[in-house]
Amino acid sequence: MSLRKRLRTLALAVPLAVIASVGAVAVTAAPASAHGSVTDPPTRNYGCWERWGSDHLNPQMATLDPMCWGAFQADPNAMWNWNGLYRENVGGKHEQVIPNGQLCSGGRTFSPRYDYLDTPGAWTMKSVPNTFHLTLTDGAKHGADYLRIYVSKAGFDPTKEALGWDDIELVKETGRYGTTGLYETDVSIPGRSGRAVLFTIWQASHLDQPYYLCSDINIGGTATQSPTPTPTATSTPTPTVTPTVTPTPTPTPTRTPTPTPTPTVTPTPTPQPTGSGSCTATVKVANSWNGGYIGDVSVTAGSKALTGWKVTVNGATITQAWNGVLSGSSTISNAAWNGSLAAGGTTSAGYQGTGATTGLTATCTAL
Repeated sequence: MSLRKRLRTLALAVPLAVIASVGAVAVTAAPASAHGSVTDPPTRNYGCWERWGSDHLNPQMATLDPMCWGAFQADPNAMWNWNGLYRENVGGKHEQVIPNGQLCSGGRTFSPRYDYLDTPGAWTMKSVPNTFHLTLTDGAKHGADYLRIYVSKAGFDPTKEALGWDDIELVKETGRYGTTGLYETDVSIPGRSGRAVLFTIWQASHLDQPYYLCSDINIGGTATQSPTPTPTATSTPTPTVTPTVTPTPTPTPTRTPTPTPTPTVTPTPTPQPTGSGSCTATVKVANSWNGGYIGDVSVTAGSKALTGWKVTVNGATITQAWNGVLSGSSTISNAAWNGSLAAGGTTSAGYQGTGATTGLTATCTAL
């Protein structure tokens, strides 16, 4: 699927009210409202969504794209809501409202959703020439009063420091754009090379709603991308693990008390029948667009610990799930790492659904 076609299928919605009851939750939908972001060169969270959105549970991300891995671990909604990083009623006072070190999160807007985007590190860069084309994709066609485009100053190292106002210089300010949905301009950064951060302020026209957008660029392609040093670190522990496994034969006999865990497992099934209804689930719609939406499912254990759970979202047609395993068209089971919950403990999963966002309920079954 082409980038523009994929972009046209996604848009951001306002959060929806959730009416909770024991074991199930009904959701009341609010009107959908799409937003936008710089898609070329991609912003930090849009780039993570574009590269890993369909494979975000792949553990190789930790090695190949460590900053995206950190972002997904901190809050995956920052990627699913890549087009919602904005504030309202700033009145053009960007430098007074957005603190130093928080430019990439828009001053921790919707905290903690976008907070990790301020984290210094080797974010994946897009290589660009000294003069390149910038594209901002606006699914809602809000229009733009202006795009104000900055670049980090020579000598600033975003792998070690969060971006501040004193670290950037203005390279271009555009005029107004109509409600076309694509706002494009050429950007020139002469005499520069290597890693830099492109910081774009999009002042939407429909109301006082500025967007704050960080894109990592490699001017002239002269900087080294982050994945190169990562494998080096990986190869070092490998031999360490091998010798550790070799002496293991000695402790193996000691582990003959394997029967001890067996009695531990025996009590576990005992509470399970007793607590067959020992979990509850809630569902809310985080974003929606014409024909689709993003849903968040929250699971809470009852008075007994859980070793697994299964949630059926009644009224949903689910096409993709994360932090859980999809079975059928409306059921999500726990992933390997979030099935065990202490009494009263909570975890969550997310999904992409199609169809109506009204009348959704969630029912949890302990496994």
